[in-house]
Amino acid sequence: MVEENVIENVEEVVEEAEQPEVKMSIPLAPLFGKYEMDGIQIRDIGLARYMNLINYGVPHHGAKYANRQFGKSKVPIVERFINGIMRTEVYTGKKLKATKAVEDAFELVHKRTKENPVQVFVRALENASPREETTRLRFGGINVPKAVDVAPQRRLDVALRNLCRGVVAASHKNKKSISECIADELVKASKNDPASFAVAKKDDLERIAKSAR
Repeated sequence: MVEENVIENVEEVVEEAEQPEVKMSIPLAPLFGKYEMDGIQIRDIGLARYMNLINYGVPHHGAKYANRQFGKSKVPIVERFINGIMRTEVYTGKKLKATKAVEDAFELVHKRTKENPVQVFVRALENASPREETTRLRFGGINVPKAVDVAPQRRLDVALRNLCRGVVAASHKNKKSISECIADELVKASKNDPASFAVAKKDDLERIAKSAR
């Protein structure tokens, strides 16, 4: 009798083990419920690996990839831009406020360019990412600048930082809202306009690196 119960229990365990696992798929929503990311083109192959363009309705992960090596490359690129906007006393720590500012800015970009604002944003990042910069080498007690190539991850980081710095600088003591300043900076950078803060900084870095070859 005991052996029969053991056999039945073993058969139940085997049946449970044979059942395939059911994986729940989370439906992906367009960015802000408006902008699809499926057709976004990245012309710069080096940056494509580090730009996360997966559809998320609300770009917020709650520091899911914090303190992980290269974890930032898994964070949606729009969310990284929103995080960069939170760098003044007005927006420090206020993720919802910064997200609303970027959403309004994307709406302005869409009205001005008649394009997907995410595509304009990606183009702005490509134009604002430096390919060459300088480092310091020490020879006999003398620091000598030397031109070096920039890693793709750093190129993207520098472009994001300069775009955010340009937006914050433009919004200071300006009648325009920060959403308008974001839209202006993105449109200028997407056209590779030297009037863009980020594009001007990239040109300065590459010019200095060229003289240090």
